[in-house]
Amino acid sequence: MQNNVTVEELKAKAVELRLNIAKTTFNATSGHVGGSMSCADMLVALYFKYLNINPEDPDWYERDRFILSKGHCALAYVPCLAMRGYISLDEVLKNFNKTGSAYGMHPDSKKIRGCDASTGSLGHGMPMGVGMALGLQMKGVNSKVVVMTGDGEVQEGSNWEAAMAASMFKLKNFIWIIDRNKLEIDGPTEQEMALEPLDKKVEAFGCKVIKCNGNNMAEVDKALAQAWAMEGPVCIISETEKGYGIKEFEGQAKCHYCSFGDNEKDLQVYLDEIKARG
Repeated sequence: MQNNVTVEELKAKAVELRLNIAKTTFNATSGHVGGSMSCADMLVALYFKYLNINPEDPDWYERDRFILSKGHCALAYVPCLAMRGYISLDEVLKNFNKTGSAYGMHPDSKKIRGCDASTGSLGHGMPMGVGMALGLQMKGVNSKVVVMTGDGEVQEGSNWEAAMAASMFKLKNFIWIIDRNKLEIDGPTEQEMALEPLDKKVEAFGCKVIKCNGNNMAEVDKALAQAWAMEGPVCIISETEKGYGIKEFEGQAKCHYCSFGDNEKDLQVYLDEIKARG
C-alpha cells in the first residue's frame, strides 16, 4: 500500500534512522554499522511508504510481511520499527544488545513487536519468505512478502533454491531485495566469492530484476513503485555503499562491525557528519 509520503520526507526519515543507528551503536558499545547504514534508505521507504502494515495490530493477517534476512543489521531494523511506532525508541536506544534486553544483535520475532521472522543465520530469510508468500497466495490473500538479503549472504546456496521455488510457484507477491554494498566481513565480495553478473544470475533463476542506487531515495522510491506494480517474483538489486553517511567508514570492510568511540564527543562528531550529509 503506497501513501503520499514525499521523497524529501523519506530522506529526512533516513537521516533520522542513521542518527538512531549511531546512538544505538554508541550505547551498545559496538555493532554491525556498515550494512545497517547502507540499507537505511530502503528500510525507511518500505516502512514509511510501501508496506501495508498497522503498528497498532502487528499480527493483522492481511498485512505485508518483511524479513530482514541479513539479521546482523538489526541495528537499523529495530530502530526503524521503533520510529514506525511498534516499540519504544527510548528502550531501543538504551538497551539494544544489553543483557536481558528483547533487542539483541539479531532480531527475535518472539520478543520484538512487528518483527515477522527471527533471523541471523544467513541464507534462511529467502526460504522463509518464499514459504510465507506461497501460503498467502494459496489462501488468496493479496499481501506482499519482502525479503532483504545482504550480497555476501547471496553466496549461500539456499537463497538460489528459494529463488528457483519462487519462480516455479509463480509467486506474484514476492519481492527480493539485495543490499549490494559489495563488501562482506572478510573484504570485497568479488574477491571472496564473485557474484557478477548478479543481475543475469537472478534473471536465470526466474526473477524479474530492477536495479537502483539504494542510497538515493528518489531511485529507491522509483524501484519500489515498479516492484509493487509488477507481478513477482521480483528482485531489486539495491547498489549501496557500506557505511554510507560517514566518510571514514564508507566502502570499508572494517565498518562491518565497529564502534563509535567511548565518549560523547566522539559520538557527536559522527552525528554532525550524518546530519551534514543529509
